[in-house]
Amino acid sequence: MDFQALKERFYATGSLSAAEGLYVLTDAPLKELLAFSHAVTEEHAPGHFDLCSICNVKSGRCSEDCHWCAQSRRYATEVAEYGVLAPEAVCAQAKAQHAYGVGRFALVASGRRQTGADFMRLLDVYAALGELEGLKLCASLGLCTKEQLQDLKAAGVKRIHCNLETAPSFFPQICSTHGIEEKIRVIKDAQSLGLEVCSGGILGLGESLEQRVEFCLTLRSLNVRSIPLNILHPIAGTPLSKAPRLLKEEFWRVVALFRLTIPDAWLRFAGGRAQYDADFTRVALYAGVNASIVGNLLTTAGREIENDLRLFKEAGYAL
Repeated sequence: MDFQALKERFYATGSLSAAEGLYVLTDAPLKELLAFSHAVTEEHAPGHFDLCSICNVKSGRCSEDCHWCAQSRRYATEVAEYGVLAPEAVCAQAKAQHAYGVGRFALVASGRRQTGADFMRLLDVYAALGELEGLKLCASLGLCTKEQLQDLKAAGVKRIHCNLETAPSFFPQICSTHGIEEKIRVIKDAQSLGLEVCSGGILGLGESLEQRVEFCLTLRSLNVRSIPLNILHPIAGTPLSKAPRLLKEEFWRVVALFRLTIPDAWLRFAGGRAQYDADFTRVALYAGVNASIVGNLLTTAGREIENDLRLFKEAGYAL
């Protein structure tokens, strides 16, 4: 495949085929690829950098066996375990993040699905967060039912987060306690209710390059426009504790793949970036990352917000 032919194909169709996506991940000349992805970002993607932060509102004791996750009760990871946090504690965290200009705030809770008293407590937390002016609320609460999604919408939630994590063909190899079709059901239910959707995944789980393309094309088929791109951060005690670290170039090529496949998406830095240096971040921003989770993540530390904001501004983004 010729790179000029790839560019012409993109301008003719506005996206990439599976074969072209694989070429982006393998043989496309990197310098030219990143420059093209940058140009497409400037032409098609939102120019305002989208910042969000998350609160690990309920931690540990999860019934699922996701092979990367410190919060599964099946693995000895020494992760903190606690129930749903009090509204006052969550609001204090939200205010601190909002002071930095972070416009979105998400509650993330461990577990397959939130039920009973836990779900009611979460609705109480959202009611308290709703009193904070100018903050958009998001929810990452597992495999919600459609009725729960309706309740969350009524409580002020604007966006539902439900990561596919990886390609449908690879998902059974990294989780056996639920299927990717259940995640797709949540996404479609949320969309049917008029909720925004955020869905991405984790790179470096052991998936093939072909499966990275499949993952991207699946998100495109679901019309997802907010896409967190996590990088596996191996955690001691999990089945993926010895997984090799993703190479920098691999991530940059994935950013280009997503930008050329879904040109108007928010491509969001998420977990795992703290393993790399500032130049890694700068190149990824140039290639098309235009959103980020900032601050601490779930069970791993994020980068300092001040440093991140400086890098985002240096890349030319309005915050």
